[in-house]
Amino acid sequence: MERKKTDLTRDIKVHFQDENAIKILSQYLRERIFENTIIICIGTDRCIGDALGPIVGNLLTKMNFKYPVYGTLKYPIHAVNLKDEIKKIKLNHKNPHIIAVDACLGEKSFIGNIQIRKGPIFPGKGVGKILPSLGDLSVVGIVDKYSYEDFFPIHSIRLNLVMEMAEVIVKAFLDASKE
Repeated sequence: MERKKTDLTRDIKVHFQDENAIKILSQYLRERIFENTIIICIGTDRCIGDALGPIVGNLLTKMNFKYPVYGTLKYPIHAVNLKDEIKKIKLNHKNPHIIAVDACLGEKSFIGNIQIRKGPIFPGKGVGKILPSLGDLSVVGIVDKYSYEDFFPIHSIRLNLVMEMAEVIVKAFLDASKE
């Protein structure tokens, strides 16, 4: 059976509880994972809402994902070490195709959505930080609503939400990387 080609310029979003979420995400990723792909998972386990990236990195590493993965619970990539880690990664990988994974704040109605976009992630933007952008492709999970009054709403997020979103993202990556 011939695989249907998708529009490589469009972005997608799907709620993690959608029964077809893994299929939708993996089909999208399948055409965007190359031999030079590396996965960089941004965030920290010191804040549940910001742990999505390191949890994804941890799970992919434990599943022996065939592409290099950076940013895990043990070795997170976050605001403090982001610039140094990017330099190290670029020394080890010549011209990598980077897929960046991170948690994101958004509209209340979008909480639980996983979005994949062409282009970089802007880590820390939702909490007012200015950090280097990262990635040729961005995978973001919207974990809470953005609030102008409260720069730190990310501290009240349930771990279960983050874990379930991470599991969907990981299953999509694993499915997308099958030969």
